[in-house]
This record gives sequence, C-alpha cells and structure tokens, in this order.
Amino acid sequence: MRSLARPRRPLRPATLTSTHTRTPRWNSTTNPTTPTHTPLHSILIANRGEIALRVARTASAQGIRTTTLYTDPDSRSQHALSSPFALNLGSTDQYLNGARIISLAQEHDCEAIHPGYGFLSENAGFARSCEEAGVKFIGPPWRAIEAMGDKARSKEIMSKAGVPCIPGYHGGNQDPAYLAQQAEEIGYPVLLKAVKGGGGKGMRIVHHPSEFTQQLASAKSEARSSFADDVMLVEKYILTPRHIEVQVFADAHGNCLALGERDCSIQRRHQKILEESPAPNLAEAIRQDLWEKARQAALAVGYQGAGTVEFIFDNETGDFFFMEMNTRLQVEHPVTEMVTGLDLVAWQFLVAEGRPLPLTQSEVTARIAARGHAIEARIYAEDPSRDFAPSTGTLSHLRTPPVSETVRIDAGFVQGDEVSAFYDPMIAKLIVSAPSREQALSKMGRALEGYEVVGPVTNIEFLKRVCASPAFGRGEVETGYISRYKEELFGRKELEEGVWVQGAIGLWEAELSGRTGEGSGGMVSRLGFGGEGSIPQAREFRLAEVISDPLEPAPTPKVIKLSKSGPHTYNVSVGDHGEPYTVTTSYDPTTHSLRTFFPTTRLDSTLILTHPTTPSSPPTTSLHLFTHGSHAHLSLLPPPWVSKTLSTTQDSSNTVLAPMPCKILRVECGVGDVVKKGQVLVVVESMKMEMSVRSPREGVRVKRVVRGLGEVCGVGGVLVEFEEVDGGTMGGEK
Repeated sequence: MRSLARPRRPLRPATLTSTHTRTPRWNSTTNPTTPTHTPLHSILIANRGEIALRVARTASAQGIRTTTLYTDPDSRSQHALSSPFALNLGSTDQYLNGARIISLAQEHDCEAIHPGYGFLSENAGFARSCEEAGVKFIGPPWRAIEAMGDKARSKEIMSKAGVPCIPGYHGGNQDPAYLAQQAEEIGYPVLLKAVKGGGGKGMRIVHHPSEFTQQLASAKSEARSSFADDVMLVEKYILTPRHIEVQVFADAHGNCLALGERDCSIQRRHQKILEESPAPNLAEAIRQDLWEKARQAALAVGYQGAGTVEFIFDNETGDFFFMEMNTRLQVEHPVTEMVTGLDLVAWQFLVAEGRPLPLTQSEVTARIAARGHAIEARIYAEDPSRDFAPSTGTLSHLRTPPVSETVRIDAGFVQGDEVSAFYDPMIAKLIVSAPSREQALSKMGRALEGYEVVGPVTNIEFLKRVCASPAFGRGEVETGYISRYKEELFGRKELEEGVWVQGAIGLWEAELSGRTGEGSGGMVSRLGFGGEGSIPQAREFRLAEVISDPLEPAPTPKVIKLSKSGPHTYNVSVGDHGEPYTVTTSYDPTTHSLRTFFPTTRLDSTLILTHPTTPSSPPTTSLHLFTHGSHAHLSLLPPPWVSKTLSTTQDSSNTVLAPMPCKILRVECGVGDVVKKGQVLVVVESMKMEMSVRSPREGVRVKRVVRGLGEVCGVGGVLVEFEEVDGGTMGGEK
C-alpha cells in the first residue's frame, strides 16, 4: 500500500526531456560520439543529514524528483522535511536494509538510488541487487566496489597496474600469532587495518610487540561492530605520513579524469577534520604523478562515477603509496568543487545517464590553476578536551557566518534540531576558497569566528587553533599533527577580563529585560543577591569557566563587583584588589546582543543563557558569550556562604561515570579488583566509535560494576563504583 499519493512519473519540463531543445551537459570541444543515454527523472536518496540535502539540491536544480528516507530519530530532521516525498524506515538500523530500500524505490517509481556516503554507498552486494532489480545505482559498478572494497585484493590489483603499494601482509591467515610474526618481519611501528574498513574504524597503530595482542583484539572488535567482518591486514606505519587523495571521475566511454588532489592529513582517530586543495608544499612533478597513478587505479577496475584514490605520502622520502580507494563521493568533495567550479553530484547524474564526461583533463587542469585554494573544516558535536568524545544535545542556539560564492556551508541541522547518539556527530561542513592558501586560511579563521553553537560541545574552538597554528600555516602537515602540537592546540587560555565583566553585566541586563526566567533572576534572588521583586544597585557575581573534562582541576572563580550609576552605566571592579572603572552598555534581548564601552575599547558579545532543566539539576545558570570570534562558557556560582546548602551528599570521586550516551561493549574489571590510575575499566561504543573508560584513581577497589555487557547508559550514568583501600589517592591527569 502506498504511503503517499503522487504521479506515477515525475513532473519534468518537456523542454528538458527533449533531446532537440535540451542543452547538452557535455562540452562540445570533447567531440563525443552520439551517446546512448537515459535521462533521470526520479531518484531515491538512501542517506541522511547534509549529504541527503546536498544531493537533493542538485537533483532539484535539474528537475529530478527526489524521495527521502528517514528513521524514527530523524523524523524531524532537515533531510526528512526537505522533500514532499519522504518515507519512514522505522528503527535506526534501517538505513542499512538494502533489500527494503530497493523495494521502496520500485514501489514509489524511483528510477535510481543515490547512496550518498557511508551506509550502503560502498556495499557491492547492494549495488549488485540494484542492478538485478532494474534500479540504477548512482555509483560505480558493483564489481569495482567489490574489487576495491577488499583492501588486500585491491593492493594486488594496484601492484599489477603499476601503482606503488605500502609494504605489508594482506593474506588470509588471521591467526594472531601469525599476524604478530608478520608485524615483526615488517618492522614496528605497524598499522592494523580492517580489510572491509573505512572512516578510521577498525584501525590501530602498534608501536611495540607487547601491545600487539591487545590492539589486534580491539581493532577486530571495532571492525566486527562496524562492518560485520574482522579480517585484518598489517602494514608498515610511516612515521611522518601525509594523507593525500586524488578525486577521480570516470564514465562508460573509457574516459577517466583526475580532478585534483586533497590533503587530508589533519585527523583525529584516523578521521579527517580539515581538508584542503591543492595539497601544500607538494612538488608539481609529484602532483602530476599522483594524478596519473590515481587514473591508472580507476581504470584497472573498470571504474565509473566519482571515486577517491587515497595515498600515504612519506614526508621524509617524498615517496607515496596506494592506501585504498573510496568508491563513492567523499565527505570532502566540496573542496574539489570549489577549486574546479564543478558540481560533482551533477556529474554523478551525468554518468548514471550514460553520458560522457563534459571536460578533458587539460581543461580540468586549467580550471584548478585558475581558481586558487580551498579548505574544508568539519564541524562536529564532540569535545576535543576529552579525546574528541562525541557530544549530544539540542542546538538551542545556532548562528552561522554569511555564505557567498567563496564561503559555503553544507549542513544537516538548524537551530532547535537535536544531535542524537545514533549517527555521526558532524553538524556541518564549512568550506572557503581564495586565490591563495594564505588568504583561504585567513578566510577560514574569520568564518569559524562567525559560528555560534550552544547545546552540544563542538570542535569549533579547536579548529580555530589549528588554522592559527604557525606550522599549519606553513603547510607542515602530517597525520600526527594533532599529537605533535598537543600543547599548543589543547593548552588552556586565560579569558580576558572584559569577557568576565561582559558575563556579569549580561546577567544583570538580561534580568532587567525579563528574559532570564527562573534560571538566572530566580537563582540570583534565591542565593541572596536581592529580594524578590527588587533590583539592588550593587551586586557581586561569582563566575567560573565551565570545564567539560571531569578530571581537570576546578577553575578558580572570578568575583565581579558591579554598581549601577545610571540606566546603562556600571561601576566595575574585578576581584578584591581590582581598580574600579566605569562602563556603559546596551543589551538587545531579541538578538541577545550585548555591547559594552570600556575605558579603552568596545566589546560586542552574543549572550546566551541556559538554565537548569530538571528539579535535581544544580541551581546554576550557564552563560555562553561569543565575543569577537571567541566562545566563553561560564557558570554563575552561589556565594561561598551558601555552598553547604547546595552541596550534594554523593562522593562522585568513588564513581566512574559514562562520558556520553553509550552501549557497553566489554567490562575489563571485576568486583574486588584493586585498580590503578589509567587502567581500562569499561569499553563503550557511541556513535559507532569504540572508547575506553579508565580509572581516575590509584589503589581503589571495585565495589560494584553497575552496567553489564550490552547495556545502554546515558551520559553521566554510573558505570563502576569504588571503595577505599589503604593508600587510595585522587589526582593526576587522565
């Protein structure tokens, strides 16, 4: 039974379906023979989030009807609401139900399926089933996916095609002792990688033989969870590698083009967060060799459509080696679109229709030379200070920088949407372009400063630091960049005094405007800052910076003393010995804009207040201040004399809490165990990522394991309880 009534055939303008009046989508300079092609009229988008919206945008521009899919958690998502034709799959795993998706495509008259990236995009069985069902798969032939999806087989094919491959073991003997022997012969460090893997999952770096068995077990576990396959390969790990990939495109007429390369070396957990094109500090001869080898790789498997050939580049020797081929559109494809001026999704449609590629290699090369540089930053709901742990929550405030021809945002969320624990935590992609890399970096920095997010923790501040890092500015990139410059990228920075003053003034101004509700004004009154219904003329505000990592030492509060000397004038002093001065301010509660004129400068801030959400929540108001491109998260603290009445009775030092919503994969401790600080207690999975929860204490005994194998736990839920033994101590780093 159809869930939606609609025409059996899509509504496309007649002029677009006529070969006599339709403008051809190939360049006449290529002089193609008359192609046999079948125009697309309707597609099913078998994906979610920003890629579903991005595919729909191009399809709509070409008059192609789209049908979107969603699951129960995604029912109010932007991609689910973007098309009048949307189908509910139900449970969260149904984006992977290929048979059902093909059946829905047939039932709803969709001629083709666009898989986006992730999910079924590199599933050879799904692509083959589409072909057998008479539904076009907008991607490469299933045989090419199958050949390149098996990392061991793909390296055999590449070696025969003359594409250099990194030394390693790619065989079928998966005995752990045999794999350890192969690692010894290859020489440490080695990289363990799932044969069916991708996206950094099922990968571990092993630096010493003593780590091999444990790292192999962890990689296999993650591979089984992500890909239902735990066959591993072992490769030499290059100490100073760069990750450089080449965007290729091929058609059914024997044409294959390289659309430039992207440097994707800035990564965490083997997953990219910054990509750019062209790759910096790369000799032109090497660049052209990379392009040629990428074309050879695609032609060796009879490739068609969009694909990415990924290489490891050795900074020390200048050699490069084939790593893998992603047989789909990449997350970072907008970088290539910005430096070529092309719409790669439109090209995917073109190839699916049986048409030849519209440009020659020389024309593509000329476009790249003329268009400068592009950089993409992936904006994730994650906490860099906690090893990039995923974060969840409602986007209660979201403001983005203005877009233009050179500033682009591909996003799947708007203000009010929820970032859930069920899927990838990427909120958006921010892409900029400019005539030079230096200008592009500067533009990216300014654009990141224009982003304001309140709700889940994001990596925006971290991305700003990377873009401002001197070594990154010089193009001295490698996949170990984040760990190499850890102190620079993660070090705590003191907030300027003006930010603290803005926080205090903002609280008072918001209360005067009546916009604080129970959270701020009520809390201030309850804690002795003035009686109900009265506004005193002098106040003290105790503010503290919010630190998300529970193992970090508690920050020292700042005391800001304010007294009003006029409707918009304050006398200010900071701390017990601060010299007083006068400021004037204005606050617009509708735009959350706070402007303060200090004696020597002016500060403009966006002030967002958040309040307790449940009766059991601490009675603390949080302030988010976005000031001149910087984000400060502060909390309003009660005066010291009421701390006893607000303190909790539970000793949180004797519990280990879930750092995020998660499922328990393994329990590595038992009741009665005396554990060491840093020892792995529980291994959890969240957003398809496996993470270890470690003991924050030394010499304590496990009293109770609260969550068992397979159980689901919310953020802050108790995982393990301790009890003291002689010599138990707190402190130290994670």
